Amino acid sequence: MLGEGAQVTLFGSRVHDEQKGGDVDLMVEVTQAIADPAVLAARLSSQVSRSMHGRRVDVVLKAPNLMEQPIHRIAKQEGIRL
Repeated sequence: MLGEGAQVTLFGSRVHDEQKGGDVDLMVEVTQAIADPAVLAARLSSQVSRSMHGRRVDVVLKAPNLMEQPIHRIAKQEGIRL
């Protein structure tokens, strides 16, 4: 679905054990363009959520054809690559 070289970064409150965040925030970086990012993000979020027994999962995508947003920099600076 994502191709080789995809990298996943956990960021947000779940990075810190002492914080009790409710959702899981993931940034998925890919090397190729993504044709329909909203559908892909929703699909990934749903699959990960099911594997985590329904826990809410937010997915942010980073790809060459998508504009970089402040959330990408935050994830890169504060996150943990999985």
